[in-house]
Amino acid sequence: MTEARPVSSPALRHRDYDPGAGGPLDGVRVLDLSRLFAGNVLTQMLGDFGAEVVKVEPPNGDTLRGWKTRGVSTHWKIYARNKKSLCLDLRSTKARELLLDLVPSAGIVVESFRPGVLEAMGLAPEILLKRNPKLVIVRISGWGQDGPYYQRPGFGTVIEGMSGFASINGFEDREPILPPMYLADGVAGVYGVSAALLALREAERPEGRGQVIDLPLYDPLFALLGPQAANFRLTGETRKATGSRSSNSAPRNAYRCRDGTYVSLSGSTQALAERIFNAIGRPDLILDPRFRTNADRLNNVAALDEVIGSFIAGFDQTDLVALMEKAEVTVGPIYDIGQIMVDPHVVEREILADYPDADIGSLPMHHVVPRMSETPGSIRYPAPRLGEHNRALLGELGIGDADYARLVDARVAIEDRAPDAGAES
Repeated sequence: MTEARPVSSPALRHRDYDPGAGGPLDGVRVLDLSRLFAGNVLTQMLGDFGAEVVKVEPPNGDTLRGWKTRGVSTHWKIYARNKKSLCLDLRSTKARELLLDLVPSAGIVVESFRPGVLEAMGLAPEILLKRNPKLVIVRISGWGQDGPYYQRPGFGTVIEGMSGFASINGFEDREPILPPMYLADGVAGVYGVSAALLALREAERPEGRGQVIDLPLYDPLFALLGPQAANFRLTGETRKATGSRSSNSAPRNAYRCRDGTYVSLSGSTQALAERIFNAIGRPDLILDPRFRTNADRLNNVAALDEVIGSFIAGFDQTDLVALMEKAEVTVGPIYDIGQIMVDPHVVEREILADYPDADIGSLPMHHVVPRMSETPGSIRYPAPRLGEHNRALLGELGIGDADYARLVDARVAIEDRAPDAGAES
């Protein structure tokens, strides 16, 4: 294992954790039984806005603990911030009993087992709702709790292929391109926050009840891909991959600058397209029959890109961006993460900031999203050690030191035994 030697970013501001900060979800306890990415995104967002998120981890810890870069669990550190760790071996009857005893104190339960596993564990939704009739239960899976595919493994990679995303991503003359990040999981996690809060609002009504939210990875990603089905029915044609071009408006592309860098440019309205033509010294193109309307530009997009690309290729990135911004053209540099970390907008708004970290000194983390004027979220404490909050949480159930020691000896509860194995990147 290579020792972590972090690259510092002197531009980022240093922030401390704020354990006393509140939020609009103060008083809401979330029991998070999920693994991997979607559930952790969902509960991290709830935790950022004040919810008490209790990660109910298995003996080896949440899967994200094993996703390591140079021995550091960076995914876990970011997506488990503002969470507590309760490590129980739910294969044990006693552990399941303890979990059920915590259910009345919770407002939300999140799980991501394969459909049917929760029932097999004796933790079926009807049992949980009997313990707490106002409980919101979010069930994350690949395909949903029913349907022909409900028992298939639900990994985002498969979802990103079968949803239609990969088929329109990339270039028409090359293989389909899967996203280089956890797109299906992330989209589902954000959708899950909305769903959980909608259900919580209903449960908080005087006559309101809890309910079960069926949250597949498939459905949210498909919903974001636009009117492809309607377009297909109207035309009989499937949408092709267009690289960085848009199928709806032109010009829109990534263009190479003289210094080998790239910019992204969009002329999605008629006024913007005309500004671009003026900015590149070609006002004649406004009346050119090939480019007069958006439909004309889409039909002649290769010729359009040749004109714009040739102009941009004569400038270094910084000069090109300054020129286009002066002309009020929507253009921006295409950044890598090193450039993002020193960008003045990112620094000033603290979109990234450094927080104290026990392993590497400081850890850059993204700001709470979204920003709210009256009830803002906050980063209150770092990701927990495995089982760090066992004693406090189980103490709520009347378990004293002697009883807790017996639970640890019996391997019902586990603490401070984070896994060593994990994926290196």
